[in-house]
Amino acid sequence: MKSKYDAIEQDLATKIIHGIYSAGSFLPSETELTELYGTSRETIRKSLGILLELGYIQKIRGKGSIVLDVSRFVFPVSGIKSFKELNSAQNMHSKTEVITLEPRLVPTKTFELDPDQQLNSTYIERLRTVNDEPIIIDKDYILTSVVPKITKHVAEDSLYNYFENHLNLDISYATKKITVETPSRHERELLQIPSGKDAVFIRSLTYLSDTTLFEFTESIHRADKFSFIDFARRQK
Repeated sequence: MKSKYDAIEQDLATKIIHGIYSAGSFLPSETELTELYGTSRETIRKSLGILLELGYIQKIRGKGSIVLDVSRFVFPVSGIKSFKELNSAQNMHSKTEVITLEPRLVPTKTFELDPDQQLNSTYIERLRTVNDEPIIIDKDYILTSVVPKITKHVAEDSLYNYFENHLNLDISYATKKITVETPSRHERELLQIPSGKDAVFIRSLTYLSDTTLFEFTESIHRADKFSFIDFARRQK
C-alpha cells in the first residue's frame, strides 16, 4: 500500500511535470502544504525530500522549495530503484515490452569479467516506452544459481517485486558504471536514435545482503530523454 508521503510526492511531481508549478516558481510553504493535504509537517517534509532527491526542487533557506526544470526524466545514479518504482515516482505512464527471454552466459567483455568465467543466467531484454516513444532498453542477466526461473509475466511486471516479495531476496547494494557510447544497429533501431547520436549506458552489478552477486544489468538510455543525478557532500 502506498504511503501518504509517497502519494503526496507523486501528486506534487505530476503538478510540476504538467506545469501547474512551473520551473522557477516556489511550491506552497510547508505550512500551506500541511493544510492542503491534511497531514503532518513531518509527512510533507518526507515528500519534499523525495522531490529534492529526484531533482524536481531545490530548497532555498528562508524562501522555500523552488521548482527546477524537469523537461527530462530524472534518473538517480545513487540508490537501487527498479524501473517500475521510477515510473511510479515520476508518473511516466510507461509500458514494458519483453523482447527476449532466454538462457545465456553473462557476457564477460561487457561487464569486464575474467574471460574464462562461465556464468549461467536468464537473459531478459526489455524495451521501455513512454507515450509510445522508446526511451530505455534494459538487458538483465539474472544468475540461475540464485533465481532458477523467470516467467514472461514477471519480466513484464517488476523483477524486483518478484525477487523481494515472492523469493524473499534481500537486495542490498550495487556498483554502477556510466558511459556514453555509440549504440549498436539493433539498439539504435529499438530506441529510434538518429545516426550519429550516442546513448547513455549504465552497467550495474547488484548484490544481496550476504554479498552474493546475482544480477548484471546493462541499461541503454536515450540521452535526450533523461538527466542523471547524484548527491555528494563535501568532506572537510
